[in-house]
Parts: sequence; structure tokens; C-alpha cells
Amino acid sequence: MSTLPPEFADLEPYADWALPTANERYDKRLASTMDQLQAFYDVAFPRLDDACTYFEQFSVQDLPEDAKQLLRVFSSLVTVSFPVEVWRQPRVPDSGPAIVDCTLEPAI
Repeated sequence: MSTLPPEFADLEPYADWALPTANERYDKRLASTMDQLQAFYDVAFPRLDDACTYFEQFSVQDLPEDAKQLLRVFSSLVTVSFPVEVWRQPRVPDSGPAIVDCTLEPAI
């Protein structure tokens, strides 16, 4: 069963990145290999403009469930972008056992 809009079926193998909280996305990033992060990035990043255009048809308050899942996938893309583009490792370099605590999450 598809969890993403049909226009984004190519991202369906990465639907497990549709995580609702920043902490969950960060934990998944840390638990992933660079090959896994790179594979996700390579498929999702080229679709970013398409996703932005797709989201323009909705108000944030009225996103259908599949669009919410897509937004969560692209929120995860943000989470993996620095490891892929800059650090070349899932963890923040020279930071020790860093953690991220979000006190407020967007309601998506």
C-alpha cells in the first residue's frame, strides 16, 4: 500500500524516512550507514522542487495524509543533507555523543 502521493511513487522505498519527530529522524540518521544516507539523498534531493510545487496546492492545516508523509520524508532529507554534503559521516564531527532535544514539533 502506498503511503506517498502517486506522483512520488519513486520515493516509496524511502517512506520509512517519513518520521513525525526531529528526534526520530536524527536517531534514524545515526543508525544509518553513509551508503544508506547517500542512496536516500540521491533519490529525494532531485525531487525537492517537485515536492515544493506539489505542496503549494494545499494549506498546511489541510494537508492530506499522503502529503503529510511526503513532507516528513523531505524533513528527513534536511536531516541527512549535512552528513551527505559536508561531513561524510552520520554524526556531527568532533562533537562526542551529541543529541538533539526538540521541545516543540510542527504539527504535521
